[in-house]
Amino acid sequence: MKAQYANASIIANNRVVFNIKGNDYRLIVAIAYRMQYVFIKFIGTHTQYDQIDAATVDQFK
Repeated sequence: MKAQYANASIIANNRVVFNIKGNDYRLIVAIAYRMQYVFIKFIGTHTQYDQIDAATVDQFK
């Protein structure tokens, strides 16, 4: 993942955080590697990201 997306941060619970538009926005996804599924858990500004727990957030429940 890091080799292809240098701006990605791998965190707990099979989640990956992507910095978008020069770190103005954040995208958090959960990845089911075996099934090759990606679930969007959060999209927001850097300020909104600072207010959540990236390992547990589920904005789209």
